[in-house]
Amino acid sequence: MIETDVAIVGAGAAGLSLAHRLAGSGPGAPGPSAVLLDAPPGPLRPPPRTWCFWEAGRGRHDEAVTATWHRLRVHPPAGAPVEDDITPLRYKMIRSDDFERLVGRDLARGDRVRRLTATVDHVETLPEGARVHARTADGRTRSVRARWVFDSRPLGSLPAARTTLLQHFHGWFVRTGEAAFEPGVADLMDFRTPQPARGLSFGYVLPTGRREALVEYTEFSRAPLSAPQYEAALRHYTSAVLGLGDFEVVGTETGAIPMTDAPFARQAAPSVFRVGAAGGCTRPSTGYTFAGVQRQTAAVEAALRQGRPPLPPSPHSHRSRAMDAVVLRALDSGAMDGAAFFSRLFSRVPMVRLLRFLDGTTRWHEDLAIGLRTPVLPMLRAAAELPRLPRRPFP
Repeated sequence: MIETDVAIVGAGAAGLSLAHRLAGSGPGAPGPSAVLLDAPPGPLRPPPRTWCFWEAGRGRHDEAVTATWHRLRVHPPAGAPVEDDITPLRYKMIRSDDFERLVGRDLARGDRVRRLTATVDHVETLPEGARVHARTADGRTRSVRARWVFDSRPLGSLPAARTTLLQHFHGWFVRTGEAAFEPGVADLMDFRTPQPARGLSFGYVLPTGRREALVEYTEFSRAPLSAPQYEAALRHYTSAVLGLGDFEVVGTETGAIPMTDAPFARQAAPSVFRVGAAGGCTRPSTGYTFAGVQRQTAAVEAALRQGRPPLPPSPHSHRSRAMDAVVLRALDSGAMDGAAFFSRLFSRVPMVRLLRFLDGTTRWHEDLAIGLRTPVLPMLRAAAELPRLPRRPFP
């Protein structure tokens, strides 16, 4: 049996981020020892994916960043696009393989965080701490006893909610025959796509060169599409909307992110906590998760180093979650045109302020000013409906 101060279950964005922070020097006395339990290659490991976020200046993960953009563009369903410089912010993209290599390199430089490749069967609560029971790829049993356990694995089922939508997407990494992209400009939302009856759809273009980009088709709706439907949507977007001509698909990514007003329990037992998407890090109205993971794991690291109970905080304020619940209800009920809603926001609110709002760092009077630029009547109707809606499991 391995004994340690901290056990981290799962090596996705949250597990790797927490391990990376604990492996650093940090202020004051040396930090706690930790074991990172990562599933062996197979179905329990998530496929390669990309994470996007915005921040000012240099970040702690910049060595793993694939590309950055200082200008963002939003295309309404018709008419001229909205484009703005987001300085001092930068929109950044990290590919999960690069992030894992960065973290793995830094973990190997020290001795505070040990990695164990094993599948976790269950976590047993003890009078002081918990024991993680796991199996290696060759079938051997391993156990890790820790004072604190942080579980970042996806939940088996989502908590009951009044509204749950999926942000589901399929993307191609493309290489065109001729220059087709502006490397300094990312198309954050392109609503020149056929819109569903409820929810919304948009294209997403992140250029990494004049001939290379990640091009995605995304929907906010209740259920994902079939593989042929995603392919057809991307063919339409790349040809009829972007007019790319001949190109080669050099990679793909597919995913579905729950967008829900469900409350997430961040403590499963006295010494067992949930972090990452399972701990409520996904912003309900946008699906962005990586920035929330960084805020949450930074708070956990600080608590551990200071000897405080390390309950992971919610990275999104109560006010932000309340506003997101209204937006989700308005989109799901069909009371609001989603493409018009986001297009209107980006055309009427300075982009840097809107990004701060989407990150939950604006003040209440800024939130109010932004709220007045939304379709007020549909939003008020959705807000009035919420208290009467029962919370139901998904799907």
